[in-house]
Amino acid sequence: MTTPMLTKNQTLVFDVLTKAESPLSAYTILDKLRDQGFRAPLQVYRALDKLLEYGVVHRLESINSFVACAHPDENCHSHGLVAFAICESCGQVIEFHDHEVDHRLMDWLKSQKFKAEKSTIEIRGHCAKCAA
Repeated sequence: MTTPMLTKNQTLVFDVLTKAESPLSAYTILDKLRDQGFRAPLQVYRALDKLLEYGVVHRLESINSFVACAHPDENCHSHGLVAFAICESCGQVIEFHDHEVDHRLMDWLKSQKFKAEKSTIEIRGHCAKCAA
């Protein structure tokens, strides 16, 4: 899947996230885009909502921040469950998908007749560099 046609604001927000070395909060994104005419958090949140819908950005719930998808040219929604390893020291985020974990969780959901609306796995710890 190719990235859908983005509005100017969506493109600016997406570009900030793709260039970021760590996850960014909406207010940090706003601060980085003030010179491009962004004045209100609502401008950032509207762009983020669409980028999330398109699957090119992810929200990290535990740290209330956003990251660009590691593979935006693919349909992230088709991967099933996406997980994130978040380094507590340097802030590095590694996005990954494990089919075996995905299948086990789907099997459990089916066995419980539970209809999931949203799921995110975030593993917090220390990356190899920081743990050394």
